[in-house]
Amino acid sequence: MSTYLGTGSTGPERTGLTGDAIRVRKGGARLVMLTAYDYPTARALDECGLDILLVGDSLGEVELGYDTTRAVSLEMMAHHVRAVRNGATRTHVCGDLTAGTYRTPEEAVGSARVLVAAGADSVKLEGGLIPQVAAIIADGIPVIGHVGLLPQTAVVYRREGTTPDEADRIAAEARALDAAGCCAIVIEAVPAELATRITAEVGAPTIGIAAGQECDGQVLVVTDLIGQLPNTPRFVKPKADVFGVVVGAAREFADEVRGAARVERQAM
Repeated sequence: MSTYLGTGSTGPERTGLTGDAIRVRKGGARLVMLTAYDYPTARALDECGLDILLVGDSLGEVELGYDTTRAVSLEMMAHHVRAVRNGATRTHVCGDLTAGTYRTPEEAVGSARVLVAAGADSVKLEGGLIPQVAAIIADGIPVIGHVGLLPQTAVVYRREGTTPDEADRIAAEARALDAAGCCAIVIEAVPAELATRITAEVGAPTIGIAAGQECDGQVLVVTDLIGQLPNTPRFVKPKADVFGVVVGAAREFADEVRGAARVERQAM
């Protein structure tokens, strides 16, 4: 049994959920997860009573402007985990293991330790890599699994599990991750009926994204939720227009500065 909380923060006492506390939420209150990549956002989200903040490798696309998550290195991820950990003391922080950093169980443990040292309470990895998952958990670090669409290896982003063979393979991966001891499993971009099936078959809570509403929880990229970029995925309904607010505030400031300069010149 793991009650691990990461040790990267030297600030106030951390009171977020442990990996065990996440796992026993199966069938109970639904888990709420959002991504976070920086200190100000983490500070705000830590006020919201969320269950998990995911420092996801999606930061490569929505924060750094790359066209793939594969451009994110482990060192970059650790940098962002530190920023989020500094802003969040009441919310569990999970860090993504980045592409190419968990090819063997030994490498997976080493990479997980890097993120824990930066302040992560758990790590997430993609696919049914059971030896890696088992090794990380044996090292005392909780693991969140991830099945369905796997952005680190996907050639194109598309809905997975649309054929019987694909659906069976994804469900088998989820069952194996559950048996290995994952504290939760993210299900991404699969048909709702497959997500419902997996949720019924595993003992760990499932957290869906673009996978219907029958999972044990939901996750979104915070950038999409708050409208921080002008374009959002079709399955997301932004709750704010941060992009528009920033543009409006900057234009207003520019008008004030340029207007004040004109007034000063006229007064001379």
